[in-house]
Amino acid sequence: MEKWTPKHEAPEPLEGPVVATITGGTILWFVLFLAQLPFYGWFDDHGHTWWVWTPLAGAGLGLIGIWYVRGREAALKRAAAGDAASDTSGG
Repeated sequence: MEKWTPKHEAPEPLEGPVVATITGGTILWFVLFLAQLPFYGWFDDHGHTWWVWTPLAGAGLGLIGIWYVRGREAALKRAAAGDAASDTSGG
């Protein structure tokens, strides 16, 4: 069997409003948690309490994601500013 190798270069990653997307998703997870909280008794009676805690876990992981993408975006801006500064002073 022949090993698969790509025949073309991988495309550049798409950049967009990453921080806004992750923030919106985190808010959505937290809203889902709050919406299910009044029905905790029903979930508990039917053995589905994990349905309540899953959105809370998603919101918590989203907070980590927000921290991560904000740091990534700041690092990309610093790198771009450093490249621009070296281009103007280099020649």
